[in-house]
Amino acid sequence: MNSELLNTIGIDPGYFIVGLIIAVMLMFLLIVISMVKLRKLNKKYNSFMKGKDAKSLEDIIIKKLEQIEKLVLSDKKNRKEIKLIKENLEISYQKLGIVKYDAFNEMGGKLSFALALLDKKHNGFLINAVHSRSGCYTYIKEIVEGKSYIVLAEEEKVALDKAINPQNYSE
Repeated sequence: MNSELLNTIGIDPGYFIVGLIIAVMLMFLLIVISMVKLRKLNKKYNSFMKGKDAKSLEDIIIKKLEQIEKLVLSDKKNRKEIKLIKENLEISYQKLGIVKYDAFNEMGGKLSFALALLDKKHNGFLINAVHSRSGCYTYIKEIVEGKSYIVLAEEEKVALDKAINPQNYSE
């Protein structure tokens, strides 16, 4: 096949035809890709435009905005409540250590005990209940930052340490 125009330009007609075929194939591929993207976009558009008219779309948007406002208010309320809970948790007794023991050799059953109750900052109290044949006597000692200003008995020291360092004791 000869073409005077192509010969004048200096292009071989075979190369020209092959180039045109490649260009058509690329155009066909681009059309297929565009159709796939258009179909996806159309699905998104249809799901967005559910309803009969623009008025129903406006109603849906208004409802969603109202729901968002309610969620924002609820979130603020929840944050305040969580803050209050955290503040209360700081001062509540959350650490416990207890040691049961026999106060006197003639008594059995480990009826005496030392109980330490502390908050997050290791403040609280320690109760020691000493059981004997003549009765049960209880003593309380204040604990400030994990220490007592009154001398502690050995069982009380262990109960206090259990409350402060529970990971050191496995029962």
